[in-house]
Amino acid sequence: MPEGPNRLLLVGGTSQQVRKARELGLDVVLVQFPHMYDDEQRALVEEALLLDYVDVDRLLPRARRRHADRPFGAVLSLSELGLLPAARVAEELGLPGTPVETVRLLADKGRMRRLLAARGLGPVAAAVGRSVADLEDFVDAHGLPVVVKPVRESGSLGVFALRNRSELPAVVERFRSLQERQWTVGDLSFPDSFDDFLVEELLDGPEVSVETLSHRGRHVVVGVTDKETTGRFVEVGHVQPSRHPAAALAAATELVTGLLDAVGLRDGPAHTEVKLTSRGPRIVESHNRIGGGRINELTQIATGVDMERHALGVPFGLVEPLAERPEPRAGAAVAVVTPAPGRVVEVTGLDAVRADPACVDVRLRVGVGDVVPPLMWNEDKVGHVVARGSTAAEAAAHSKRLAAMVRVRTSPDG
Repeated sequence: MPEGPNRLLLVGGTSQQVRKARELGLDVVLVQFPHMYDDEQRALVEEALLLDYVDVDRLLPRARRRHADRPFGAVLSLSELGLLPAARVAEELGLPGTPVETVRLLADKGRMRRLLAARGLGPVAAAVGRSVADLEDFVDAHGLPVVVKPVRESGSLGVFALRNRSELPAVVERFRSLQERQWTVGDLSFPDSFDDFLVEELLDGPEVSVETLSHRGRHVVVGVTDKETTGRFVEVGHVQPSRHPAAALAAATELVTGLLDAVGLRDGPAHTEVKLTSRGPRIVESHNRIGGGRINELTQIATGVDMERHALGVPFGLVEPLAERPEPRAGAAVAVVTPAPGRVVEVTGLDAVRADPACVDVRLRVGVGDVVPPLMWNEDKVGHVVARGSTAAEAAAHSKRLAAMVRVRTSPDG
């Protein structure tokens, strides 16, 4: 395959992704939020462009200058906030990559819903609104329950379930109040995310995500992840391989490849969330990136495929594209540590968890004196445990057992 220079402009990469790119032999110019740039990244990259890269107009001239001095072979991002900036920079520099229109289609849930309906791909009743009246009109037409969420955000941010008509004004007010919150750089994909909302029918059934790698329009399913969520739609557990019936998973993966074709995604990873409803599979949302919540690690344990390595190496011809779906060879799971909100007064159990043979990794980002927030979206999670097992069921049991061993005692008066 024709390749460009082994120089990568990586937008919003993690230290792990930078390290993998370097191991592949790539020279990395990293675009990063200043507060997320660390010593490990500094030691690995050729150069760092430190700025709020969501503001693409600030990023473009800097990328142009670097490309003119020494060309990039590709511009990539594996993080949600970097997807659109990376696509716009690649387009501006005349480099191959996911089209800007494809990224925008996937980011805009309202447009994606309309496209799926037009193509007959698991249509879901949905509409974009701005007011209580818009919400009332939708409920009059489609009934309850419904879900209200941002049109263009991720991470379970601002997602509300509505089951009673009396709740409509309060939900719209709570959604609007998110605009007043003091968000930090890197929290939001778009500054106007709470102007409009998407309202759609509440889908029944369990949720999975379909992890794919595409190359020149050929989509390979790498794995399917079972999900456990709270009543606020925050993900608190992932398990691979999926334990749902083969027929249901086959229908889900067929729907996902149809979606990827419809939006024009031809290359790279995708993470697509699907509900296995009583009417068949329905898309929840999709992203042209690898799933969060340690899904790449679960995929690697379960199948041996490192999706990050493929995403970084295939565009340069350094990794062979995946030819067929890998067979699962083990079980892998992650369980979130969910202490009560409040100020942390004691942490115990970490050493015992690390010493357990089933433990792959344990992370806890709070210590004594820190505050555990209410679990309202993915960024409120304070820790998790990754576990392995000979089967998915065994791995899931291990992950929950180990997560329960991490004791974070909090004081509500802190």
